[in-house]
Amino acid sequence: MKPDLTFFLGQTVRVVVDRPLGSRHPRWPDLVYPVNYGELPGTVGGDGHPIDAYLLGWDRPVREARGVVTAVIVREDDAEDKLVVGRPGAHWTDAEIMKAVSFQEQYFQARAVR
Repeated sequence: MKPDLTFFLGQTVRVVVDRPLGSRHPRWPDLVYPVNYGELPGTVGGDGHPIDAYLLGWDRPVREARGVVTAVIVREDDAEDKLVVGRPGAHWTDAEIMKAVSFQEQYFQARAVR
């Protein structure tokens, strides 16, 4: 059973970015990251690796960032859910979130949970 990541909603977290905005996926070079994407050090997700997170609201590549977990992307057909982390005070609608992460989430049955 995969962990329930809704515990993180509203929390400030540190994300270490391993796929900065504008970078290409190592296995699928046609997949370019339109957002910074990384992980929360010291956590364990459904795949046994650190929990992944999308950073929304950073308009340049970053190595790490602190932000507030505004949503959880729940994948109905995958063992791994993702966090959506935004700048403090920023507000995103579910539609805006799903549009921002659709470059990757289009391949899964995914929805934003708050």
